[in-house]
Amino acid sequence: MNTIHRHLASCAAEAARVTRGLTPEQLAGPSVCADWTVRELANHLVLYSAHGLEHRALRTELPAETVARDFTADADWPEQYAAQLDRALAAWGKPEAWEGEVDMGGSPVPAAEMAAMLLLELALHGWDLARSTGREFEVPEETGECVREVVERYAEMYRQYDGFDEPAGEVAADAPAFTRAVALSGRRP
Repeated sequence: MNTIHRHLASCAAEAARVTRGLTPEQLAGPSVCADWTVRELANHLVLYSAHGLEHRALRTELPAETVARDFTADADWPEQYAAQLDRALAAWGKPEAWEGEVDMGGSPVPAAEMAAMLLLELALHGWDLARSTGREFEVPEETGECVREVVERYAEMYRQYDGFDEPAGEVAADAPAFTRAVALSGRRP
């Protein structure tokens, strides 16, 4: 199994912790992501970092009703999100999930690279949600280093599709790896 799995698990646990701390009142507020409310950011996080994560491992399409769903409309949505993250991690816990390629909009991508990109979705949007609601998103240094390496590898591609902004200025060389990853993605740590 690819070593990215343990970093997915670490970021999933932190994202679940962050969502459990949100209040219904915070959902209507603005997020650090331009033009998104906290609710829209939370729905994006749930859709792609949990449901999308599982469907990519299984090589299945996200159902239209899942894509259109407001997950935060359910009072227990943080617990549902945590359970869906567990299912997604279990799907990636199978050796066959790491074999072959995964379709990404008509382009085949090696499974390990797809998992790496999904790690970014989970870690960076988890950080966005935490920051939007006055929380921290903390991961072990080893996970932060993995995220930093993946951000570095894909930064230019993500910028082409407006997924990342230009790097957020200078960050101390001895800053935690995750802080450096956040800044390299164009976020303001």
